[in-house]
Amino acid sequence: KVLTLETMNPNIKKVEYAVRGPIVVRAGAIRKELEQPFTEVISANIGDAHAMGQAPITFLRQVVALCVYPELLKSSDLPEDAKQRAQRILGGCGGGSIGAYSASQGVELIRNDVADYIERRDGGLKADPNDIFLCTGASDGVRLTLNLIFQSKNRTGAMIPIPQYPLYSATLAELDSTMVPYYLDEDNNWALDIDELQRSLDEGKKQCRPRVLCVINPGNPTGQVLSRENVADVLKFAKKNNLFVMADEVYQDNVYADGCAFHSFKKVLHDLGPEYNTSVELASFHSISKGYMGECGFRGGYMETVNLDAKVKEQLRKLVSCRLCPPVTGQAALDVVVNPPRPGEPSYEQFTSEKNAALGTLAEKAKLTAEMFNSIPGVTCNTVQGAMYSFPRISIPEKAIREAEAAGQTPDSFYAHQLLEETGICIVPGSGFGQRPGTYHFRMTILPPTDKMKSLFVLFRDFHKRFTEQYS
Repeated sequence: KVLTLETMNPNIKKVEYAVRGPIVVRAGAIRKELEQPFTEVISANIGDAHAMGQAPITFLRQVVALCVYPELLKSSDLPEDAKQRAQRILGGCGGGSIGAYSASQGVELIRNDVADYIERRDGGLKADPNDIFLCTGASDGVRLTLNLIFQSKNRTGAMIPIPQYPLYSATLAELDSTMVPYYLDEDNNWALDIDELQRSLDEGKKQCRPRVLCVINPGNPTGQVLSRENVADVLKFAKKNNLFVMADEVYQDNVYADGCAFHSFKKVLHDLGPEYNTSVELASFHSISKGYMGECGFRGGYMETVNLDAKVKEQLRKLVSCRLCPPVTGQAALDVVVNPPRPGEPSYEQFTSEKNAALGTLAEKAKLTAEMFNSIPGVTCNTVQGAMYSFPRISIPEKAIREAEAAGQTPDSFYAHQLLEETGICIVPGSGFGQRPGTYHFRMTILPPTDKMKSLFVLFRDFHKRFTEQYS
């Protein structure tokens, strides 16, 4: 054969993506078998809101349905504002059809709406549609940006938070680039410390040329929300060290804790004044997969660039043109998110009610998650300030650590496998996200329904007690 494991691209073999790793594969097999001692698998491993039972936003689905099947425009069962939105979107599509290719950067009308959304979000700060690139989810934008920055001859390094979302390490492995890890401060609710950034940068310079600083805010998997001062300090650090900033802001709607608020990197950069806002290069990312929408399957998102060199932007346009265009259904769904019903329109009250209900329920479960984990001896969990996950720390007995090593597993993977086999709870081991040596964690989503979350915690508490006793 021309293509074998030995002759394939070696960088692909380095790629790991724990969120859909071997524990999740095993969970799928168990789900088909439905073996005792349990009757269902609880998928607490991934941020897929609708798969966990969250209801779609009615207005969003109505508009997309109208775009996909315009014959519905004749129906009296759908509200007039949904029809008007759909007709407007279709008017921006080739041939008036959502089945046509769009411009590679995205439908112009939708990019204009994204720019208006960013302007409203950031208190009137202007956004240029030409700086906005619609993407196949935010992940696509992250990969595009890292591809743009990567230089093989200079061994490019990317500063990545630990714990991190595995998209970053996987993409860097695919590019044969170097990950420069900086640790979030678990003892300070996963805060981002500037001294730690400096330590990481200094270490990174010994093996590569760090060129980009990646920040996830609100955090995945750690659920922290950066203060405005913290965002400003990060931008000043980037300016001082000539680093391109990538701001992953897909959870910007998911802020729950009292005293916390989302501050966009773009807005804070602008407020720092000309010394910074005319020079620091920034790419920020948003998605319809998270927030109150949870529309993962539509694969809609956008990237906005700030201070990107004009000639580099042309190269970026060329790069996205090789992918033809993002899914136009996803672009249509994104348009509803950035251009929702306004006060006085027929769908406004229902839309607002559904949005607030989704976010309110998530806030309740975020609080419940930390309280329940912290009530279990040997488990500690920081406040889930935002996003959709908790990242509890677990104590694993030495005997279990030795058995895990003998089995060729990390201790937290060993723990997660046993949890799955005995209870049907599917989580992601912390080693898949990175963690300080000698500590063990796992990521669990807060998305399952509240009653299922409560039953999950009972199963988890009993398992952790058995596991600890068994290996003590």
